[in-house]
Amino acid sequence: MLMNAGRLAKLNYLANGFRVLVPGDHVVCAISGNPIALDDLRYWSVKRQEAYVSAIEATKAEQKA
Repeated sequence: MLMNAGRLAKLNYLANGFRVLVPGDHVVCAISGNPIALDDLRYWSVKRQEAYVSAIEATKAEQKA
């Protein structure tokens, strides 16, 4: 993972996980814009293919949709 330190990853979000399309160490929350380390990524939308930093942002995105 050291080679990908500081790089934005591109992921394909699946129902029970995600697939790394472009290696990196983080993604960006679709609502807050905050970086999320891949090791800490717990919330995403398969339908919208977006990541969220917490359940609060995931709920906001769902209400917005």
